[in-house]
Amino acid sequence: MIIWLKLLFCLAVIGYAGYFLSRYGDIIAEKTGMSASWVGLILLAAATSLPELVTGVSAVTVANAPDIAVGDVLGSTVFNLAILVLLDALYQRESLYSRAAQGHILSASLGALLIAFAGFSLLLDHAGISLMLWHVGLYSPTIVLVYFTAMLAVHRYEQRTLDEYTEASVERYPQITLRQAVTGYVLAATAVVLVGSWLPFVAKELSMLMGWEQSFVGTLLVAAVTSAPEAAVTISALRIGALDMAIANLLGSNLFDILILAADDLFYRKGSLLANVDNSHAITAFIAIMMSILVSIGFIFRPQRHALLRLTWISFGLFLLYILNAWILFQHGK
Repeated sequence: MIIWLKLLFCLAVIGYAGYFLSRYGDIIAEKTGMSASWVGLILLAAATSLPELVTGVSAVTVANAPDIAVGDVLGSTVFNLAILVLLDALYQRESLYSRAAQGHILSASLGALLIAFAGFSLLLDHAGISLMLWHVGLYSPTIVLVYFTAMLAVHRYEQRTLDEYTEASVERYPQITLRQAVTGYVLAATAVVLVGSWLPFVAKELSMLMGWEQSFVGTLLVAAVTSAPEAAVTISALRIGALDMAIANLLGSNLFDILILAADDLFYRKGSLLANVDNSHAITAFIAIMMSILVSIGFIFRPQRHALLRLTWISFGLFLLYILNAWILFQHGK
C-alpha cells in the first residue's frame, strides 16, 4: 500500500506543478515575444514534457532502469493520443475531428515518423546492427535533426493558430509580471525535478514488489504519471474554447517526447540505450504509430457525429488500441 501511495504522491505533485509549469511557460513566451516563433513553441512543449525528461535521465543514471526510461517516453506518446478520446467525449458541440484545424495532420504525421524511426532503431539494435558514435547510437543525432525540422514545419503551418491563442493569453493574465512568471516557472520546475528524479526508484520498487517487468511499469504507470501536465493543460485549453491548442499540445508533446529519447541515450553510459532495453517497447512504438495514423484519418475524414458512448469511431479505435497495448504489455510483463 505504501508504494502505491508513493506513486499517487508523484502523480499529484507532477500534475499540480506541471500545470503551473505550462501556465507560466506560456506567459513567459507571451511577455518576451517568443510566442511568435518556434522558440516559444519549444518552451511550452518543454514545460509539459519536463517530467518525462527528468524521470528518463534519473532512470538511466542513478536508478539504472533503462526500461523505465524508454517505457516512459514511448508510453507517454500512446497516453497523449489516448487523451484525445477524453477530449472527444468532453467536447459538447459536435465531433472533435470536425472542428479541429486540418493542420494537425502535419503534427500527427511527423510524430508518427519520429516514433517509427525510434521503433525501427530499437529493432535494428536488437538485430545486432548497432551504429554507434562513442556510447551514443547514431539514431540520437538523427532524432534531434528531424525534431527541429519538424518543429519548424509545424510552426510555419500553425503560426496563425498560435498567434490567436497567445493574444488571448495576454488578456487573461495582465496582472502577472514577467518576473512573477519566471519565479513561478522555476519553483514548479524544481518540484518536478525533485519528484521526477525520485519516480524511477518508486517505479523500480513497484516492479519488484508486484513481480512486473520494468517495461510494463514504465510504459503504463510511469507514463501516466509524467503525462499529467499534458492532460491538465489540454483540458484547461478545452475549457476556454481553445480546441486547436488542446490538440496541438498533445501532438507537439509527442514530438518532444521522442527528442527526450535522444537525451536519455546521451546520459546512458553503457552503450546504445535501445540495445539495452526489452524489445517489447517496439510494440508500444507501433501501437503509437497506428494511433497517430488513425488520428490523421480523423482530421481528413472529419466524422460529424458521435458513434458510440459519446465517441466517434476514430476515438473508439484509439481507445481499443490503448487497451490492446496495455493488455499485451501486461501479459508480457507478468
